[in-house]
Amino acid sequence: LKPQSIEAEMFKILRGNILFPKSGKPPRSILVTSALPGEGKSFTSSNLAVSIAQNIDEHVLLIDCDIRKANLHKIFGFEDVPGLREHLTRGIPLTSVLLKTEIDKLTILPAGEPPHNPSELLSSKEMMGLIDEVSKRYEDRYVIIDSPPPHLTAETKALASRVDGIVIVVGYGKTPRDLIEDMAEKVGKEKVLGVVLNRFDIQSSRYYGYSKYGKYGKYGRYFEE
Repeated sequence: LKPQSIEAEMFKILRGNILFPKSGKPPRSILVTSALPGEGKSFTSSNLAVSIAQNIDEHVLLIDCDIRKANLHKIFGFEDVPGLREHLTRGIPLTSVLLKTEIDKLTILPAGEPPHNPSELLSSKEMMGLIDEVSKRYEDRYVIIDSPPPHLTAETKALASRVDGIVIVVGYGKTPRDLIEDMAEKVGKEKVLGVVLNRFDIQSSRYYGYSKYGKYGKYGRYFEE
């Protein structure tokens, strides 16, 4: 909603780092997770999805696998609707639970109603098959998965085994380093693309030289000097 903000620019940089790696092919499926709750992984996954979808040729499917505390559909202005849970347990066709957003080329697969067995559901062969299918069916599609912290749930490790890359969201000044290292080991550090440092106060730092672009307000609005 604030395309000229410094936050939007940061997501464009993140998009570029992912889509144009220094070596190898870009990951087509990306899991976004965090070490602790409340560090902004849903904020990161949704804005990364928007940024990639706004690129020239890429389509994006954003999947909400934080099925205990589903939030992505609310971020994009939808009410509670059927989604991943209903597709996996009731056989509702995938096309019936996908949500088209106002962002062209961005589609959401919401979590749906919270199940009584989230770990078993998200670690099932049906879920693994779904990730494989949506990741490999279209060559111009990126799949982004919002996943709960692996320290708190059992299914994130299973989901991580099926994706090409992992982005870890870290709260600035909040997350212990040893917890991040342990988390990277759990999900597979060879797949970790990098870390997003969230809630860093740009206004209090001149390290990156943002002052030459103007002043950014409390909520990221840009003001010409």
